[in-house]
Amino acid sequence: MLTLGIDTSNYATSLAVFDTEAGEVVCDAKKFLPVRPGQLGLRQSDAVFHHTAALPQMLEELSQKTDLTAVEAVGVSARPRPVEKSYMPCFLAGVNAATAFSLARGIPLVQLTHQEGHIAAALFAASGSELFDRPVLVFHISGGTTDLLYCDGARPQFCLGTSGDLYAGQAVDRLGVRLGYAFPAGAEVSRLASGCQEPIRPKVSVKGMTCSFSGLENQCEKLLSEGKSPEYVCKYCLLCVVETLRRMANTAREQYPDLTVVFAGGVMSSEIVRDYILARMSNVRFVPGKFASDNAIGISILAAKGVSAWPTTSM
Repeated sequence: MLTLGIDTSNYATSLAVFDTEAGEVVCDAKKFLPVRPGQLGLRQSDAVFHHTAALPQMLEELSQKTDLTAVEAVGVSARPRPVEKSYMPCFLAGVNAATAFSLARGIPLVQLTHQEGHIAAALFAASGSELFDRPVLVFHISGGTTDLLYCDGARPQFCLGTSGDLYAGQAVDRLGVRLGYAFPAGAEVSRLASGCQEPIRPKVSVKGMTCSFSGLENQCEKLLSEGKSPEYVCKYCLLCVVETLRRMANTAREQYPDLTVVFAGGVMSSEIVRDYILARMSNVRFVPGKFASDNAIGISILAAKGVSAWPTTSM
């Protein structure tokens, strides 16, 4: 069976097709929303417009890679997180497209959340189907979340810890835009950080499993004003984020010592972040770049799981 996933986040329009028999993503497409230089995102009305304009063209692009008439179920991110009152208008564009697709074809529509899609993509990239039916600790780190979640597979059960103010992805993006790069700027911050070889000990703010990143923005601005190179400041920023997560994870492991910790979300695609954690923690999983950032891959997989078509007994 082929399943289609659609995700229309505040960062990107994305589509993916999953093959349940092969157990792999056969194709995907993603287009970042256009953000004017110096801005830190879009108004929701603009995001809805850009998603609506992009979806027909991207479906056409996908149809050149696989036979969309063979799709037997469609999944869509209908809201940001699986919690009460979680809502953003940008997801309506995806819901409308997915609903039209499912009704026209007479196939099931599986409504999911953006966060579940991130988690599913991370679990799949880390271990195939292995982690989908067991408890796991998952960090969802992005421009809109800094959550440490106790999950049953890809289903968040409760939040163990989060940020009390600025999100990790916001801090990274603000630094990148401050340095003149387009939003979202995480990839550029990571690229610059890799050019710094100086040892750095960042100051972090963590209490138990609650963290704060409001001071990080001020610290980065202070370092730049003192003449530190962009490479140094970018490395400082990323190390502050990852040391924060390491301390939160260690606290969580006092309660759940045997659970695997999975790091999901766009910020986690940085090699600096991954190498830092792998050198200091065991039983952790990281995610390759395209599975870590905003995408519909996890949604296409959960659509298959939602109609009991994956995992298959032949896998």
